[in-house]
Amino acid sequence: MKIFGIAGHSGMGKTTLLERLVPALIARGLRVSLMKHSHKAIDIDRPGKDSYRLREAGCSEVLLLGRERWALMHELRADAEPTLDELLPHMAPCDLLLIEGFKGGDFPKLEVWRAAEGKRPLWGAWPGITAVATDDPQALDLPAAPGGPPVLALADIGPISDFACQHAVPAVR
Repeated sequence: MKIFGIAGHSGMGKTTLLERLVPALIARGLRVSLMKHSHKAIDIDRPGKDSYRLREAGCSEVLLLGRERWALMHELRADAEPTLDELLPHMAPCDLLLIEGFKGGDFPKLEVWRAAEGKRPLWGAWPGITAVATDDPQALDLPAAPGGPPVLALADIGPISDFACQHAVPAVR
């Protein structure tokens, strides 16, 4: 299993890019999975449901199985968030695990950057950002190669999927 990251400020279009990237990678014959880290508190369960009530009652983990999918919910309570390396063994084997978030992780990442959002690029501040995909290369204030990262057109999914495949690294499990 190899890993490759998608990074960027909130609102830059990471999920929109991933919605286009995943089918392009699958078309290459790859089995693709995703791990997303959110800085927000998340809940995939609903108040009032049995699984929710039992988590609230104190269960450390609840596995919910239905006809089409299953989900394992693990309560952190006061525990620290697990690291990427600690979470990798929970993922089923695949060819490419795309990772959104885990900004401090030192693995190859593509930054999604849009000038209209008015935020500075993350390149240079986050480890692992090896390229930037943008809709406005002229507005991107980064050093030109060889000092800066390659700049890819956000609208052109072919070179982005090529880049992800070429720069993905083996996951440590």
